[in-house]
Amino acid sequence: MTDRPDTPAVRWPPVSVVMPVLNEERHLRDAVTQVLDQDYPGLLEIVVAIAPCKDRTEEIAREIVATDSRVRLIANPAGLTPSGLNAAIKEAAYDVIVRVDGHGILSPGYIRRAVEVLLETGADNVGGVMAAEGESAFEEAAARAYTSPLGLGGGRFHVGGQAGPVDSVYLGVFRRETLDRLGGFDETFERAQDWELNYRIRQAGGTVWFTPDLRVTYRPRSSLATLVRQFYLTGKWRRAIGRLHPGTFNVRYLAPPTAVVGCAAGLLLGLAGLAAGVPLLLVGFVVPAVYVLGVVAGSLVFGRDMSWRAKAWLPVVVATMHMSWGLGFLLSPRTLAG
Repeated sequence: MTDRPDTPAVRWPPVSVVMPVLNEERHLRDAVTQVLDQDYPGLLEIVVAIAPCKDRTEEIAREIVATDSRVRLIANPAGLTPSGLNAAIKEAAYDVIVRVDGHGILSPGYIRRAVEVLLETGADNVGGVMAAEGESAFEEAAARAYTSPLGLGGGRFHVGGQAGPVDSVYLGVFRRETLDRLGGFDETFERAQDWELNYRIRQAGGTVWFTPDLRVTYRPRSSLATLVRQFYLTGKWRRAIGRLHPGTFNVRYLAPPTAVVGCAAGLLLGLAGLAAGVPLLLVGFVVPAVYVLGVVAGSLVFGRDMSWRAKAWLPVVVATMHMSWGLGFLLSPRTLAG
């Protein structure tokens, strides 16, 4: 499949955008508007799967539906992302499925370029850069941590890179036939379900393709508490995927739990040395000290162009991401998704 849709022999395929949402009153209208303004040459619809919300998300969604017939609203009573995605895909009318989250803002021309790449490469899933952008100082720091090797380890869909096959991508533009053949998203996985699906795509002989041409503005969590919860749960579920699919971990995934164990062991050893009056054991303090100095030094390098408030938050945010993810990974119960 190398023909482009703008050649005489090929039509632009119709596209279904699926959007699972939960408590997205702050960003939903912008996210939907950016999809509707894509100027895609083919037919386009949006299926919004709405979970039980504690804010005005559903009210806003109904207002959007009332003003544009291309948008449909369906219920996601389970409230989980994979169940919302599967419900929306089931209701979708078309064979190209574009995933968008309620806090994701597509760049202009995103869908058109994604369809071109899908056809040019023959891939089963195409995705691009998760371009995190914050509004407050805390969010600015979280965004920088997302998009630098210091925070999330430098995966291509976080920091960019050359186009080509990858393990996973952010969100994704799928062939519906692939989703149908593989059974869609595994609803067992409350988090990391995209990574798990992309693993199954690759195991079935398919291709997951990254291109830096595609960018989605991502709005990071707005408080330390919500960031802790996000990364703790992600670490917990990422380990569950590793149990289901052995051999899928690499150094980047194992670094946070290693840091947690090393810092905790060093701190306990040093405290034991203080309590027992054994100076030799005080060497344990070196491990957490080196970690903290490394995070601070890295934050000074990667945050040098940020506002001073964001610079102050950056080492806190980075350490929170590492420690929360690592702790979730280490405490992930064997019964999870078992």
